[in-house]
Formats: sequence, structure tokens, C-alpha cells
Amino acid sequence: MSQKTLRSLGSLIPWIIPVLVVTAWQLLGSLGILSSQILPTPAKVIEGTLRIAADGSLYEYIWISTKRAFIGFFIGGSIGFLLGLLNGLFPIASRFLDTSVQMIRTIPHLALVPLVILWFGVEEEAKLFLVALGVAFPIYLNTYHGIRNVDKGLIEMGRVYRLKGFSLFRQILLPGALPSILVGVRYALGVMWMSLIVAETIASDTGIGYMATSAREFMQMDIVVLSILLYALLGKLSDVIASILERSWLQWHPNFYRKKKKA
Repeated sequence: MSQKTLRSLGSLIPWIIPVLVVTAWQLLGSLGILSSQILPTPAKVIEGTLRIAADGSLYEYIWISTKRAFIGFFIGGSIGFLLGLLNGLFPIASRFLDTSVQMIRTIPHLALVPLVILWFGVEEEAKLFLVALGVAFPIYLNTYHGIRNVDKGLIEMGRVYRLKGFSLFRQILLPGALPSILVGVRYALGVMWMSLIVAETIASDTGIGYMATSAREFMQMDIVVLSILLYALLGKLSDVIASILERSWLQWHPNFYRKKKKA
């Protein structure tokens, strides 16, 4: 069997369990073991998907939720990244700011929903605030610790080669912290969707969360399940994007290189 065939088969391995789960789900539903009032079969979910896709509302909900998620991610990620750089590069800034940031981080951001509604109402600002707050801290922590844990030998070597200021940051500090930063990005992407689910379910008149809430009120379980699956698929797509960034930006990293070569 050729190497290309083996690689093709290997790429199918992660999908074995999802396919088995969906198959068992459909089988149990078709046999009546699993009530459609509890969990509709995949076939019923597909029928519901086609029904709401016919008028274009499904695509509108997906687009609105995706836009909210990534705008909030950009805002919160930028703040977390800049704070991580500031505290990681300048010890005096860390002494002033890190304790305060850590205190805020320990507050469950979803517990702030009632307060956020009082501040912003149910408009877009409330959803973006919750998403931004959720993603800021994972990126902050990983950026901060990534900068602080860069190999001191590399920093000294850079200084021997007369690197300083921005040149030292661009060629030594940022590449050294990049693996940790990207871990924070992948974690923050999961938090992003979790925050958006809560924000849209509690206070929204558009988006996937609103679709799920409306379907629940009318006992349309197929649409509720569809909403959950959409969040899962969008989360997986976000993780794939993060993986592509890792493959693109970390080709120089020895651990990544060995893993890629072994695969």
C-alpha cells in the first residue's frame, strides 16, 4: 500500500467515532428506543435544516453569529495580547497590573450577564462585551507566560549579535513566545463560542442562539439540535483555522518539525 493511500486512510481516523455515534443515534431513533421528543434522529434534523434553509434565515443566523464571535474575539484578543506583551516585557508593568488582571480573571464572566444587560441592554454591545471578556484572559495568560519563559540563552545570544529593542523582540522574544500564544488562541476560540451561546440565548433577537431559543418555545427539537450542531461545527472550523496558523507559523520550531516529519 502506497504512502499516499496510508496518509489518506490516516486522515479518516478522527472521523470514525463521530460517524459511529451518528449511525447509532439514527438506528436507536429509527427503532423507537430513543424518543424523538427527547432527541430527534439525524434524518429529522436534516429535514429541519432544509426547512429553515429554504427561506434563507439559517444562513442569516449563521452569518450574524459568526460575525459577532470574531469581532468579539478580535477586540478581546487584541486587549489580552497587548496586556500580555506589556506585562511580559516590562516587570514594572507586571507589578502594577498583573494582580488586578488576575483578580478580574477569577470572576466568571458569564455571571456578569445580568449586569451587562443593565449596562448595554440586549443590543450588540452586550454580546460583543461578553465574548471579548471571555477570550481576553486565555490570550493574556499565554502571551504573558510565553514572553516570560523565552529561553534566556537565546536572549543573551541576540544581545551578542547586537539585537536590542524592537529587533530583539521581533527576532527572539515573539518567536519564542509564539507557541504559547497560539495555545492561548486555540483555547480562547472555544471560550468564544461558549460565551456567544450564552449571550445569544439570554438576550438576542437574531443569531443561532435566538434560533435555538425560539425553537425551544415551540418544541421544535430538531432545530434545537441543529443549533447545537452548528455551534459544534463552527467551533471545529475555528480550531482548524488555529491549526493552519500553527502549521504556517511554527515550521521553524524543532518540536513541530519532528512531529510533522514523523507524521
